[in-house]
Amino acid sequence: MPTFYCEYCGTKFPSVFNLTSLPCFRHPDGANKGRHKLYEGSEKSSYSCKYCGANNTSIAALTSVPCPRHPKGTHKGKHTPAL
Repeated sequence: MPTFYCEYCGTKFPSVFNLTSLPCFRHPDGANKGRHKLYEGSEKSSYSCKYCGANNTSIAALTSVPCPRHPKGTHKGKHTPAL
């Protein structure tokens, strides 16, 4: 059975329908102000931030930390996983 991940928070879902139907607590506009976004990359043993190159073993752990090179400014957004 495939697993689908949210790009913003790393939460796992059994289907894209379930993923896109619920609000995300790490949405860029604020907690629960938008829905989860499908991570379109493949499952990996390590995920890298597309802005600064930071690595972590899960999307959830990567996206929980502020990014020093985020486009909105230093530490004004979370790390974003590269595809």
